[in-house]
Amino acid sequence: MIRFTYLIHGEAPVSGRAAPQSALALAESRPGPVVFWNMTNGCNLACTHCYLRSGPGRKREDELTTDEATALIDDLARAGVPLLLLSGGEPLVREDFWTLAAHARERGLRTALSTNGTLITPEVARRLRDVGIGYAGISLDGATAATHDPFRGVPGSFDRSVQALENCIAAGLRCGVRFTVTKRNHGELGRLIALAREVGVHRFCVYWLVPSGRASDVHADLQVGPAEVQAVLDRIYRETIRTDPAVMEFLTVDAPQDGAYLLARLEADGNPAYDRAYRILARTGGCSAGRRVANIDPSGNVYPCQFAQSPEFLAGNVRDRAFAEIWSDPENPALRAFRTAGACPPGPSSACGRQEICGAGCRVRAYVRSGDPDGGDPLCPKYG
Repeated sequence: MIRFTYLIHGEAPVSGRAAPQSALALAESRPGPVVFWNMTNGCNLACTHCYLRSGPGRKREDELTTDEATALIDDLARAGVPLLLLSGGEPLVREDFWTLAAHARERGLRTALSTNGTLITPEVARRLRDVGIGYAGISLDGATAATHDPFRGVPGSFDRSVQALENCIAAGLRCGVRFTVTKRNHGELGRLIALAREVGVHRFCVYWLVPSGRASDVHADLQVGPAEVQAVLDRIYRETIRTDPAVMEFLTVDAPQDGAYLLARLEADGNPAYDRAYRILARTGGCSAGRRVANIDPSGNVYPCQFAQSPEFLAGNVRDRAFAEIWSDPENPALRAFRTAGACPPGPSSACGRQEICGAGCRVRAYVRSGDPDGGDPLCPKYG
C-alpha cells in the first residue's frame, strides 16, 4: 500500500473528525499482521476479475462454521492483529456476518469491510457503523454502469454500489472507492475520481490487477502496460497534490514500486515531503505479503496474501494450528519464500536505484510471470 496522501501531506483529520490511527502506525505497534479474511466464497455477483472465483452458489461446503469462525477471531485477537479486513466473496451474504462482526468488536479487533456494496441499504450502513466496522471499501470498476456492470455480471450493480457509498456517508461510516485498473477502464479514472468527490467519499484506492483466480483467466486481455501505469500514477499524484487531505485520501495497492514513482516525482518537483516519504518507504518497502499482511480463506487456509492462494503458498490451516503459531513459525516454507527480501533481477530494473523501496514489486505477479517470486513485477515500468 502506497499512501500518496499520507506520504505527501501527512496525517489529517477526516471530514471534521480526528482521523483514526493509521494502519501503518497501528501495525507497527502490534506484533501480528493485517489479516484479509475471505469469510465466504459466496457472492451475489460474478465478477470477471475476482481473485477467489466467487459467485452465486459458490459457497464452499467446508467453510468455517460459526463456532470455528468465532474461535478464529479469538485467536487473531490474541495474536495482536492490528486490522481484520472482512472480505469475500461478498461478506454480507454470510448468514452469521453480524454475529462475527460483533464478536470482533467485543474482542477489541479493529475491522474494515471489503464489499461490492450492492447489499448496503441505509439500514445496513447504520448497522455496520453500530457493530464497529470502521471503514467500508466499495468496489467500482468504472465511472458509468456501461463499464462497471459488465465486470460485475449483474445489471444495476453500478447504481446500487454508488448508492451504498451515499448510504455509508449518511450513516457516518467512513467509506471509499476501490478501483481495479484494467485496459477497459483506465481511461475513466478522472471521471471516477470526480464522482467520488461528488459523493463525498473519504478514500480513493487504486488496485492493480493481480493474475489470481478468475483474474488469471483474463489478465492477458485486461492487464495494463507501463505507459498506462504511468498515466494512472500521474493522475493520482496530481489529484493528491491538489486535494485537502481532510477531504479525501489517495493510495495505491499491490505495487510497491509505486513508492519509487512517488519519490521520483517529489524529488523532481523539489517537494519538501521527499525526505519524510523516503524514510517511511525505506522502512516499510517491498511486498507486504507474508510480512505485514496475511490471508485466511473461507476454509481456514492461511496464505501470505489474498492473491497467493495456491497450493505452493499454503502456510497451514487454522483448524489444525493456531494462526499465531503458523505465522510465527520461522521454518514455514511458504512464509519464508515471501519473507526473503526481494531483489530486482538483472536487467533494466536493477538500474533504477530504488530496490530498497520496491523490493522487486508484487511477488505474486512476478511468480506468475517467471515462476520466481523474485522474478520482477511486470508492472514495474523499468521491467515490463
